[in-house]
Amino acid sequence: MNIYSATLEDLEHYFESIDEKKFKAIQVYDWLYKKRVKSFKKMSNIKKTVIDTLARDFTISQPKIIAKQIGKDVFKYLFELDDKAKVEAVLMIHNYGNSLCVSTQVGCNMGCAFCESGRRKKKRNLEPSEMVSQILLIEEDLNIRISHVVLMGIGEPFDNYENVMKFIKIVNCGKGIDIGARHITVSTCGIVPKIKEFAKENLQVNLAISLHAPNDELRNRLMKINKVYKLEELIKAVKEYIVQTNRRVTFEYIMLKDINDSKKCALELAYLLKGLNAYVNLIPYNETSHIDFKKANEDRIMEFYDVLKKNKINVTVRKEFGSEVSAACGQLRSNYEEEN
Repeated sequence: MNIYSATLEDLEHYFESIDEKKFKAIQVYDWLYKKRVKSFKKMSNIKKTVIDTLARDFTISQPKIIAKQIGKDVFKYLFELDDKAKVEAVLMIHNYGNSLCVSTQVGCNMGCAFCESGRRKKKRNLEPSEMVSQILLIEEDLNIRISHVVLMGIGEPFDNYENVMKFIKIVNCGKGIDIGARHITVSTCGIVPKIKEFAKENLQVNLAISLHAPNDELRNRLMKINKVYKLEELIKAVKEYIVQTNRRVTFEYIMLKDINDSKKCALELAYLLKGLNAYVNLIPYNETSHIDFKKANEDRIMEFYDVLKKNKINVTVRKEFGSEVSAACGQLRSNYEEEN
């Protein structure tokens, strides 16, 4: 097992299982996440016999950064994992802090029509260590502190549920990376049973729903998941989540030119979300050479925004990132692998 996949509780149980005091777990976490050492041998306040046992039972490897693109307020990274698979992460500089968009799988099986990641099928889930390392390596590379994490990169987080929950515990742990729960967002395309399970986790983590269409006919065309869980079922699960957690939900809506950007769509969306403790995040589409969808015109986006506002729907337009880089999710990975 990679040591970066271990929660603090995992390590406490581990040390008790080898007849050592469980406080050693805090010492190891301090070395990993505060002092940021990358070798067990550098953990100088832990006796050698324990270090040797740790080295026998755990690995401490991290992925490699193999490509980096820099744009205005954005850094896009491509990582190579131990098995040579590749994933991306994107750091976005906001006025409220540094937000990292983390990948959760190698490829994705959700098959959303507009998504570059879904064009490349899922090869495997990421381990917690491979998600945690995206944060650690970028913080080290840029000498910064990442304050917000969004699980919205390559992959569907709820299709890798157990590993994602462990990742959240590790990065939220005060003895670990120590990112506040309310600064962590999990985005799902709408796997209803997992939304219901997530509601029972008793976390202060944010939930975002990738919606992108206000009716079943259009969403069926854009997102295969809607053929399994229709909008009525999805919205019902979201309502249950809000009641159970008393937390607001974000609905992400990518603006696609002449597809889902009409006034009619805006009115349908307003009706669908009426009365929900939620807000809509309108996202300008990042175009890619592999997919024919185009970004909605700016004036069309603002008209859509105005319709939602007039219908008392909380709405924002996300700041555009990455026009100078391979901005679409999975695009840098696709370009790199096809060129090499």
